Amino acid sequence: MSNVAEVYDNYDQAGRIWGEVPRERVKALDFPRVSEEIRQGYLNLKDLSTGVSDCLDKYGICGAIAQAHLPGLIPGKRIAGTAVTLRNIPERKTPTQGGFDKDPIKMSSRECHYVAEPGDVLCVDFGGDVEASNMGGQSCLVGQTQGLSGAIVHGAVRDVNTIRDLGFPVWCKGGTPKTGKYRMEAIEVNGPITIHNIVVYPGDFIVADDSGICVIPPHLVETILAETQENEASEARGRDLIVSKAPLAELKPHFRARYK
Repeated sequence: MSNVAEVYDNYDQAGRIWGEVPRERVKALDFPRVSEEIRQGYLNLKDLSTGVSDCLDKYGICGAIAQAHLPGLIPGKRIAGTAVTLRNIPERKTPTQGGFDKDPIKMSSRECHYVAEPGDVLCVDFGGDVEASNMGGQSCLVGQTQGLSGAIVHGAVRDVNTIRDLGFPVWCKGGTPKTGKYRMEAIEVNGPITIHNIVVYPGDFIVADDSGICVIPPHLVETILAETQENEASEARGRDLIVSKAPLAELKPHFRARYK
Protein backbone atom coordinates (compact mmCIF):
# COMPACT_ATOMS: atom_id res chain seq x y z
CA MET A 1 0.00 0.00 0.00
CA SER A 2 1.36 3.43 -0.93
CA ASN A 3 2.08 6.32 1.39
CA VAL A 4 -1.35 7.65 2.44
CA ALA A 5 -0.32 11.33 2.37
CA GLU A 6 1.01 11.02 -1.19
CA VAL A 7 -2.04 9.13 -2.41
CA TYR A 8 -4.32 11.65 -0.66
CA ASP A 9 -2.63 14.49 -2.56
CA ASN A 10 -3.08 12.63 -5.84
CA TYR A 11 -6.78 12.06 -5.10
CA ASP A 12 -7.16 15.72 -4.12
CA GLN A 13 -5.59 16.91 -7.38
CA ALA A 14 -7.95 14.60 -9.26
CA GLY A 15 -10.97 16.21 -7.54
CA ARG A 16 -11.82 13.13 -5.47
CA ILE A 17 -11.51 14.58 -1.97
CA TRP A 18 -14.72 16.08 -0.57
CA GLY A 19 -12.74 17.78 2.19
CA GLU A 20 -15.06 17.75 5.22
CA VAL A 21 -13.09 15.04 7.04
CA PRO A 22 -9.63 16.11 8.26
CA ARG A 23 -7.00 14.37 6.13
CA GLU A 24 -5.36 12.71 9.13
CA ARG A 25 -8.59 10.76 9.66
CA VAL A 26 -8.35 9.16 6.20
CA LYS A 27 -6.38 5.99 6.91
CA ALA A 28 -6.21 4.26 3.51
CA LEU A 29 -7.16 4.88 -0.11
CA ASP A 30 -5.47 2.54 -2.59
CA PHE A 31 -6.20 -0.98 -1.32
CA PRO A 32 -6.69 -3.69 -4.00
CA ARG A 33 -10.05 -4.57 -5.51
CA VAL A 34 -11.12 -7.91 -6.95
CA SER A 35 -11.69 -8.30 -10.68
CA GLU A 36 -15.10 -7.58 -12.16
CA GLU A 37 -15.24 -11.24 -13.21
CA ILE A 38 -14.97 -12.36 -9.58
CA ARG A 39 -17.53 -9.79 -8.43
CA GLN A 40 -20.01 -10.93 -11.07
CA GLY A 41 -19.33 -14.54 -10.12
CA TYR A 42 -20.63 -13.79 -6.64
CA LEU A 43 -23.67 -11.92 -7.98
CA ASN A 44 -24.56 -14.95 -10.11
CA LEU A 45 -24.79 -17.25 -7.09
CA LYS A 46 -28.34 -18.41 -6.38
CA ASP A 47 -28.21 -18.17 -2.58
CA LEU A 48 -25.49 -15.57 -2.19
CA SER A 49 -25.01 -14.93 1.53
CA THR A 50 -26.13 -18.44 2.51
CA GLY A 51 -23.46 -20.22 0.51
CA VAL A 52 -20.77 -17.75 1.54
CA SER A 53 -21.69 -18.11 5.21
CA ASP A 54 -21.20 -21.89 5.00
CA CYS A 55 -17.72 -21.41 3.57
CA LEU A 56 -16.82 -18.81 6.21
CA ASP A 57 -17.72 -21.39 8.84
CA LYS A 58 -15.36 -23.85 7.17
CA TYR A 59 -12.46 -21.40 7.41
CA GLY A 60 -13.21 -20.34 10.97
CA ILE A 61 -14.17 -16.77 10.05
CA CYS A 62 -16.87 -14.85 11.96
CA GLY A 63 -18.25 -12.90 9.04
CA ALA A 64 -22.02 -13.43 8.72
CA ILE A 65 -24.77 -11.07 9.91
CA ALA A 66 -28.40 -12.19 10.04
CA GLN A 67 -30.99 -10.26 8.06
CA ALA A 68 -32.94 -9.64 11.27
CA HIS A 69 -30.16 -7.37 12.58
CA LEU A 70 -29.68 -5.25 9.44
CA PRO A 71 -32.50 -5.85 6.94
CA GLY A 72 -32.36 -4.54 3.40
CA LEU A 73 -34.52 -1.52 2.62
CA ILE A 74 -35.39 -2.94 -0.82
CA PRO A 75 -36.36 -6.64 -0.92
CA GLY A 76 -34.74 -8.65 -3.68
CA LYS A 77 -31.56 -6.57 -3.90
CA ARG A 78 -28.15 -8.24 -3.78
CA ILE A 79 -24.69 -6.70 -3.81
CA ALA A 80 -21.05 -7.75 -3.93
CA GLY A 81 -18.07 -5.44 -3.69
CA THR A 82 -15.05 -4.17 -1.82
CA ALA A 83 -15.63 -2.40 1.50
CA VAL A 84 -14.86 1.28 2.00
CA THR A 85 -15.45 2.17 5.64
CA LEU A 86 -16.66 5.11 7.70
CA ARG A 87 -16.81 5.32 11.50
CA ASN A 88 -19.10 7.90 13.07
CA ILE A 89 -19.28 8.90 16.74
CA PRO A 90 -21.92 10.94 18.61
CA GLU A 91 -21.45 14.66 19.13
CA ARG A 92 -21.02 15.78 22.73
CA LYS A 93 -23.19 18.89 22.39
CA THR A 94 -26.92 18.79 21.91
CA PRO A 95 -27.94 19.40 18.28
CA THR A 96 -29.74 22.59 19.35
CA GLN A 97 -26.56 23.98 20.89
CA GLY A 98 -24.49 22.93 17.89
CA GLY A 99 -26.83 24.78 15.56
CA PHE A 100 -26.94 27.85 17.81
CA ASP A 101 -23.12 27.95 17.92
CA LYS A 102 -23.00 27.52 14.12
CA ASP A 103 -20.64 24.58 14.48
CA PRO A 104 -19.39 22.95 11.28
CA ILE A 105 -21.29 19.85 10.18
CA LYS A 106 -18.91 16.99 10.93
CA MET A 107 -20.58 14.05 9.17
CA SER A 108 -19.66 13.09 5.60
CA SER A 109 -20.46 9.85 3.84
CA ARG A 110 -19.53 11.68 0.62
CA GLU A 111 -15.88 11.57 1.64
CA CYS A 112 -16.09 7.80 1.13
CA HIS A 113 -18.20 8.00 -2.01
CA TYR A 114 -15.68 10.09 -3.95
CA VAL A 115 -12.62 8.02 -3.01
CA ALA A 116 -14.43 4.75 -3.69
CA GLU A 117 -14.15 2.75 -6.90
CA PRO A 118 -17.12 1.48 -8.98
CA GLY A 119 -18.57 -1.65 -7.38
CA ASP A 120 -17.44 -0.76 -3.84
CA VAL A 121 -19.75 -1.03 -0.83
CA LEU A 122 -19.86 1.74 1.78
CA CYS A 123 -19.84 0.27 5.30
CA VAL A 124 -20.78 2.71 8.08
CA ASP A 125 -20.38 2.13 11.82
CA PHE A 126 -22.38 4.25 14.27
CA GLY A 127 -22.44 1.57 16.94
CA GLY A 128 -25.98 0.52 16.06
CA ASP A 129 -27.43 3.84 17.28
CA VAL A 130 -30.72 4.49 15.46
CA GLU A 131 -31.50 7.95 16.85
CA ALA A 132 -29.80 9.87 14.03
CA SER A 133 -29.33 9.32 10.31
CA ASN A 134 -25.94 8.39 8.90
CA MET A 135 -27.03 9.06 5.33
CA GLY A 136 -30.11 10.05 3.38
CA GLY A 137 -31.41 10.29 -0.15
CA GLN A 138 -28.89 12.85 -1.44
CA SER A 139 -25.95 10.89 -0.09
CA CYS A 140 -27.28 7.69 -1.65
CA LEU A 141 -27.65 9.52 -4.96
CA VAL A 142 -23.98 10.51 -4.79
CA GLY A 143 -23.03 6.90 -4.03
CA GLN A 144 -25.14 5.67 -6.92
CA THR A 145 -23.70 8.16 -9.43
CA GLN A 146 -20.18 7.21 -8.30
CA GLY A 147 -20.95 3.58 -9.09
CA LEU A 148 -21.08 2.12 -5.59
CA SER A 149 -22.92 -1.18 -5.27
CA GLY A 150 -24.74 -0.13 -2.09
CA ALA A 151 -24.30 0.56 1.61
CA ILE A 152 -24.27 -1.33 4.92
CA VAL A 153 -25.11 0.94 7.86
CA HIS A 154 -24.76 -0.12 11.50
CA GLY A 155 -27.23 2.55 12.48
CA ALA A 156 -30.13 4.37 10.83
CA VAL A 157 -30.77 6.17 7.56
CA ARG A 158 -33.49 8.59 6.50
CA ASP A 159 -35.35 9.57 3.31
CA VAL A 160 -36.28 5.91 3.01
CA ASN A 161 -38.83 6.51 0.23
CA THR A 162 -36.26 8.44 -1.80
CA ILE A 163 -33.68 5.68 -1.34
CA ARG A 164 -36.21 3.11 -2.53
CA ASP A 165 -37.15 5.28 -5.52
CA LEU A 166 -33.45 5.47 -6.43
CA GLY A 167 -33.18 1.69 -6.15
CA PHE A 168 -29.94 2.10 -4.20
CA PRO A 169 -29.39 -1.03 -2.06
CA VAL A 170 -29.03 -0.25 1.67
CA TRP A 171 -28.94 -2.60 4.65
CA CYS A 172 -29.38 -0.84 8.01
CA LYS A 173 -30.80 -1.02 11.54
CA GLY A 174 -33.79 1.08 10.51
CA GLY A 175 -35.06 4.50 9.52
CA THR A 176 -35.27 7.78 11.40
CA PRO A 177 -36.45 11.30 10.54
CA LYS A 178 -33.63 12.84 12.60
CA THR A 179 -30.70 14.32 10.72
CA GLY A 180 -27.16 13.36 11.70
CA LYS A 181 -26.10 17.02 11.43
CA TYR A 182 -24.90 18.23 14.84
CA ARG A 183 -25.55 14.72 16.15
CA MET A 184 -22.55 12.77 14.80
CA GLU A 185 -18.99 13.22 13.63
CA ALA A 186 -17.08 11.30 10.95
CA ILE A 187 -14.07 10.26 12.99
CA GLU A 188 -12.30 7.87 10.59
CA VAL A 189 -12.41 6.93 6.90
CA ASN A 190 -11.11 3.55 5.75
CA GLY A 191 -10.09 2.23 9.13
CA PRO A 192 -11.40 -0.94 10.80
CA ILE A 193 -15.02 -0.85 11.97
CA THR A 194 -17.57 -3.23 13.45
CA ILE A 195 -20.97 -4.03 11.97
CA HIS A 196 -23.09 -5.91 14.51
CA ASN A 197 -19.95 -7.31 16.20
CA ILE A 198 -18.39 -8.36 12.89
CA VAL A 199 -15.07 -6.71 12.08
CA VAL A 200 -14.84 -5.02 8.68
CA TYR A 201 -11.54 -3.80 7.28
CA PRO A 202 -11.28 -1.57 4.21
CA GLY A 203 -10.60 -3.92 1.31
CA ASP A 204 -12.72 -6.77 2.71
CA PHE A 205 -15.25 -8.21 0.28
CA ILE A 206 -18.92 -7.68 1.15
CA VAL A 207 -21.91 -9.65 -0.09
CA ALA A 208 -25.52 -9.09 0.95
CA ASP A 209 -28.99 -10.27 -0.03
CA ASP A 210 -32.36 -11.00 1.56
CA SER A 211 -30.84 -13.53 3.99
CA GLY A 212 -28.15 -11.25 5.37
CA ILE A 213 -24.63 -9.90 4.99
CA CYS A 214 -21.22 -11.60 4.80
CA VAL A 215 -17.73 -10.15 5.15
CA ILE A 216 -14.94 -12.06 3.37
CA PRO A 217 -11.21 -11.45 4.03
CA PRO A 218 -9.48 -10.56 0.74
CA HIS A 219 -7.21 -13.64 0.71
CA LEU A 220 -10.26 -15.94 0.69
CA VAL A 221 -12.40 -14.21 -1.94
CA GLU A 222 -11.48 -16.40 -4.91
CA THR A 223 -11.36 -19.61 -2.86
CA ILE A 224 -14.79 -19.04 -1.32
CA LEU A 225 -16.32 -18.20 -4.69
CA ALA A 226 -15.04 -21.45 -6.22
CA GLU A 227 -16.22 -23.54 -3.27
CA THR A 228 -19.62 -21.87 -3.16
CA GLN A 229 -20.11 -22.47 -6.89
CA GLU A 230 -19.20 -26.14 -6.38
CA ASN A 231 -21.61 -26.43 -3.45
CA GLU A 232 -24.42 -24.85 -5.45
CA ALA A 233 -23.86 -27.32 -8.30
CA SER A 234 -24.09 -30.18 -5.82
CA GLU A 235 -27.28 -28.70 -4.31
CA ALA A 236 -28.78 -28.41 -7.80
CA ARG A 237 -28.09 -32.10 -8.48
CA GLY A 238 -29.71 -32.97 -5.18
CA ARG A 239 -32.81 -30.93 -6.03
CA ASP A 240 -33.14 -32.71 -9.36
CA LEU A 241 -33.07 -36.05 -7.55
CA ILE A 242 -35.70 -34.87 -5.06
CA VAL A 243 -38.03 -33.66 -7.81
CA SER A 244 -37.60 -36.90 -9.76
CA LYS A 245 -38.40 -38.91 -6.58
CA ALA A 246 -35.11 -40.78 -6.86
CA PRO A 247 -34.52 -43.71 -4.47
CA LEU A 248 -33.01 -42.87 -1.08
CA ALA A 249 -29.86 -44.74 -2.07
CA GLU A 250 -29.28 -42.07 -4.73
CA LEU A 251 -30.34 -39.16 -2.53
CA LYS A 252 -28.25 -39.91 0.56
CA PRO A 253 -24.80 -39.24 -0.99
CA HIS A 254 -25.91 -35.63 -1.64
CA PHE A 255 -27.31 -35.06 1.86
CA ARG A 256 -25.02 -32.61 3.73
CA ALA A 257 -22.18 -33.71 1.47
CA ARG A 258 -20.20 -30.49 2.11
CA TYR A 259 -19.93 -31.32 5.83
CA LYS A 260 -18.37 -34.73 5.33
